Amino acid sequence: MYRKLIPALCLSLLMASLIATANAAVSQAQANRLGNSLTPTGAVRAGNSEGTIPRWNGEAIDIPDAYEGTGDHHIDPYPEDQPRYVVTVDNLEDYRNVVPDGAAAMLEAYPDTFRMRVFPTRRNHTVPEHVAENTRDNATSASLVDGGNGVQDAFGGHPFPILHGSSEEKAMQAMWNHITRWRGRYTEREFAEVVVVQGQFRPITMRQEVFFNWNREGGSAETLDNIINYYLSTVLAPEQYAGGGILVHETLDQVKEPRKAWGFSAGEVRRAPSLAYDAPIASSGNLRTVDDTDVFNGALDRYNWEYQGLHEKLIPYNNYDLSSDRYSYDEVLGDHHLNPDLTRWELHRVHVVEATLREDARHLYHKRVFYIDEDSWNIALADQYDDEGNLWRVTMAMLKNFYDMPGVWIDIAAYHDLKVRRYHVQGLVNETDGSRVFRDEFPGKRYFSPFTLRRRLSE
Repeated sequence: MYRKLIPALCLSLLMASLIATANAAVSQAQANRLGNSLTPTGAVRAGNSEGTIPRWNGEAIDIPDAYEGTGDHHIDPYPEDQPRYVVTVDNLEDYRNVVPDGAAAMLEAYPDTFRMRVFPTRRNHTVPEHVAENTRDNATSASLVDGGNGVQDAFGGHPFPILHGSSEEKAMQAMWNHITRWRGRYTEREFAEVVVVQGQFRPITMRQEVFFNWNREGGSAETLDNIINYYLSTVLAPEQYAGGGILVHETLDQVKEPRKAWGFSAGEVRRAPSLAYDAPIASSGNLRTVDDTDVFNGALDRYNWEYQGLHEKLIPYNNYDLSSDRYSYDEVLGDHHLNPDLTRWELHRVHVVEATLREDARHLYHKRVFYIDEDSWNIALADQYDDEGNLWRVTMAMLKNFYDMPGVWIDIAAYHDLKVRRYHVQGLVNETDGSRVFRDEFPGKRYFSPFTLRRRLSE
């Protein structure tokens, strides 16, 4: 009997060892590459051989003198930059290897109006030193849990700056880097979102407040209590919707504990249990799902994930004109897409991740492809496919460096439906008083409590 048990026990220990090794953090020797051959957030420091992607030098942006401080409309720090070339449907094949499939589909769908003005690449993403330190620590401690639906032993930085393991694990790690990426500690803004139908739109103005518990000063992995951030969004206009909104407690492991959400209006606060996955967002004209917000958010459990490598692609970057108060919404919004004369594209290395719907799961999108900026871990573009394998929707995150944060983040997100030929834009600030406000201080967790919210609404 013992002769039979020993081989079985050895096999069991071997399998356990392999599983543990596959999900283990990287070694200290590998982590030491951060800040050396790699940037502090895990990107390749070197440029490409052609010189079209420069070396990352870690220098902060020279903030324009006219910029008054956080909350002011950002001023373009590169006003002298000119397009190196413009990609149109006529010369698409010349650049096809660097044009993502969704952008190519936009060129083909709107040949007379959509084009990509390609500017010099500016690798200007930086993070505060505490984020860099936490990222170094995370590299040797963080791991995926619950089939990739959570992260453990990480806090306050990117959990997986150096992707490792299987293709599936690398893909999930990249997505978690996006979900937990640096976006400051506390931010608030007033913005508009619109649905554009043949050039016609009606802005919905909102106020948004977010406390990123993941980056809380003095916090740790042990004190997270499974909460990544607290989110509060309130409608300001039009009048018939004013005063309504949502409150969200975003959980780190949404399979173990789904996000907690409450909707409120007319002084009432009610739980919103279905605010997840492909539930449609009404203010988007149903062109955006819940997990489309921020290009992707929430649990990973409905898809099979595959990492397709690091590739050079054209992505929206340093889009200051689109949020400038020098332009009105009418000037920014075209009939079928954002004004290409105000849009800036750059060549960057991106992590390409593909998600295919599991056979036992349901979702509006059968397949999704994400293009993740190597420097900031923001998803810059997403292609969404229907059940028949057709490219259906194209999401573009118009990135820019918020030099008061500091770092690169999504400013405006545009969601295009190629079937109905409509699009939705979230994050317009051209006609508001300013841009995002960033603060280290925040009102406190109680401010984001449904009980406190209910009391404020009744006052």
